[in-house]
Amino acid sequence: MKSAYLCGMKKRVCPQCKIASMYVKNEQGERLPVYVMENGEVVAKHPDASTEGFDLSEVYCFGCSWHGSPKKLLNRFLG
Repeated sequence: MKSAYLCGMKKRVCPQCKIASMYVKNEQGERLPVYVMENGEVVAKHPDASTEGFDLSEVYCFGCSWHGSPKKLLNRFLG
């Protein structure tokens, strides 16, 4: 069953492979799955996770080798 968390909210997509699944890293190199919303906000994929301590200025794509500023993601929203 799909969680209601983030349902109906539009997500930006990777400019290279066109998927919305991203992650961010912290200083220890740990990964946190995130989405970048249509307003540019980086939010954790799971509602119980926190982005505290993670660098939100650079996102990494789970589908390909692309990484960069969340502002560079495409406005082809997935909902």
